[in-house]
Amino acid sequence: MKNVLVIGMGKVGSLVGVLLAKRFTVMGMDKRYPDFELPFEVILGDVTDVNFLEKTIPSFEAVVSAMPYNLNLPIAETAHKFGVHYFDLTEDVPTTAAIREMAKTAKAVMAPQCGLAPGLIGIIGADLASRFTRLRDIELRVGALPRYPNGLLGYSFTWSPAGVINEYINDAEVIHNGTRKMVPSLDGVEHIQIEGQEFEAFSTSGGLGTMCETYAGMVDTLNYKTIRYPGHARLMKFLLYELILKDKRALVEQILTEAKPAVQEDVVYVYAVVEGWKGEELAREEFYEAYLPIEIDGKHWRAISWTTAASVAAVVEMVADGKLPQEGFIKQEDIRLGEYLTTTNGQFFKKENN
Repeated sequence: MKNVLVIGMGKVGSLVGVLLAKRFTVMGMDKRYPDFELPFEVILGDVTDVNFLEKTIPSFEAVVSAMPYNLNLPIAETAHKFGVHYFDLTEDVPTTAAIREMAKTAKAVMAPQCGLAPGLIGIIGADLASRFTRLRDIELRVGALPRYPNGLLGYSFTWSPAGVINEYINDAEVIHNGTRKMVPSLDGVEHIQIEGQEFEAFSTSGGLGTMCETYAGMVDTLNYKTIRYPGHARLMKFLLYELILKDKRALVEQILTEAKPAVQEDVVYVYAVVEGWKGEELAREEFYEAYLPIEIDGKHWRAISWTTAASVAAVVEMVADGKLPQEGFIKQEDIRLGEYLTTTNGQFFKKENN
């Protein structure tokens, strides 16, 4: 793998290009040129123009989509058609299901869900689970939040508004009492303490990726919840369901983006706990980290930007190095955390490097 196309030059995609350009020849693509300098060429193109995609993508060994979930399929379909490795950050379940179906006949890798959740949190959860002889519970939590919140929502849109709303509206898959089932997002609110600060966590769609399938019959409980400041879920339920705006996603995105613009000082919380038996002894393993903004090549990058970008870039490296399969669908939980952390971009997640 030498040439990589990165589609979407927003907060995350531009950094994906920066990170990968240290090793690969990178080309960026967007509908407009970014308003900041990048160390690689950017071409103009529209992902809804299939003819353009089919002329462009075959020139590369890999394509990374940093586009909103609803724009990924044409890119994935084109990569599949021409045998180009495909990676994305989607949390959307139907999009992933369609890509997984393509992967059955793929001549290259089809690796969606390479962000934080799904993505890194599944890799961490699977690593903890591998330490047990028999499992009981896997509970995964991630939150991307402003460090200094204000207002009742206690939130800012440092990530795709379309993706956030999608996670809040679609049902979430879980394993409860040993049975795979769907539960409403924004439900199951729990209160947690992290280093003396109170938060809430609630179910959202897509965070587990394919883990319910992988761990079916092996656990009593498996769930993913998003971390927010207290009161957030109640307000979002009021907005989406009491005001019946769930069917007006574009309007909700506009309202929330204008009301809660991105902040520069954010924090990403990643927490995983697994319980089970090691031999005859009941045991518990935990992972916790709070990731803050960092400087890369002299530029300030938000925590949500660099954690997401480094996540997908690390998986691209592992495919390039032959540490992952070279064709077909890749489940995030099949990626070994130890090997992931030894990649150039996986090393960002080591405590001493962030």
